[in-house]
Amino acid sequence: MDATRPAATIRLDRVGKRYANGTVAVSELTLDVPAGELSVLVGPSGCGKSTVLRMINRLIEPSSGKVLLDDEDVSRGDPVGLRRRIGYVIQNVGLFPHQTVRDNIATVPRLLGWSRSRIDERVEELLDLVGLDVALHAGRYPHELSGGQRQRVGLARALGADPAVLLMDEPFSAVDPIVRARLQEEFLRLQATVRKTIMFVTHDVDEAVRLGDRIAVLSDGGKLEQYAPPGEILGRPASAFVASFVGADRGIKRLAVTGIPRDLVRPLPGTGGDIPSVPITANLREALAELLEGGTGWVAVRDGDRALGVINPDDIYAALRREP
Repeated sequence: MDATRPAATIRLDRVGKRYANGTVAVSELTLDVPAGELSVLVGPSGCGKSTVLRMINRLIEPSSGKVLLDDEDVSRGDPVGLRRRIGYVIQNVGLFPHQTVRDNIATVPRLLGWSRSRIDERVEELLDLVGLDVALHAGRYPHELSGGQRQRVGLARALGADPAVLLMDEPFSAVDPIVRARLQEEFLRLQATVRKTIMFVTHDVDEAVRLGDRIAVLSDGGKLEQYAPPGEILGRPASAFVASFVGADRGIKRLAVTGIPRDLVRPLPGTGGDIPSVPITANLREALAELLEGGTGWVAVRDGDRALGVINPDDIYAALRREP
């Protein structure tokens, strides 16, 4: 197996896109994505989210500003070579219909002149990484796969040559909610393994909150309204636009990105019977779900097999009232 390519930083330095008819798609966007982090772009339809991704890999050239990967101006190199360094995953996958799964994943390594043995090893490694059985799926064609399986193959293809950067444009929006949740879970597991620098576009705030290390909220014309971790976006929206976009239920959404504060864990009550419990690493949403399911008015918190204490609804409320 090849050593993993180090993740790259992405910097957008006052990047803008204005079309000949005067329409502003993106307005002087400045954004930094640290190496190994996942930043999500959200905003209303037509606000320039996809345009930002296309300017990074030079499918669209910016009208102003610079795009830098590891401080290197991407406009100064060969665009084809640049795209081979950047993985790109889109909503409808875009797999080649007359090629097998194996050949689809091998696309970029083959263009780079890798040996057949090296390509085969990489294909098998990636299919395992995205949770697809090599024996069952490598020889199939796209039409023989489910929507979720096609998305997994699309992600594997984007990772084919171990890119430093991954661009993802609403990759999970074309599948049903159950499959989408599973793909999100698998994607988080995969990112914990590969730690790529990722820019991810979605129209779904819940998806952004679940996946993103940081969220960039764009308004019409690609104007940056706020760029911050999910808890800060939900707890301290920077403007009325951000507050409206993330929704009136942003306090509920914060449950999923807020951990259990150890200082709020109370002593265990002296009761027997089944005790609903969560690990100390759980978030408040998971704790509240167990609390409601258990019907005891509280939920136990444990560290491995050791019980630390309990929290109740007042503690959950107090945790949310703290500054994000």
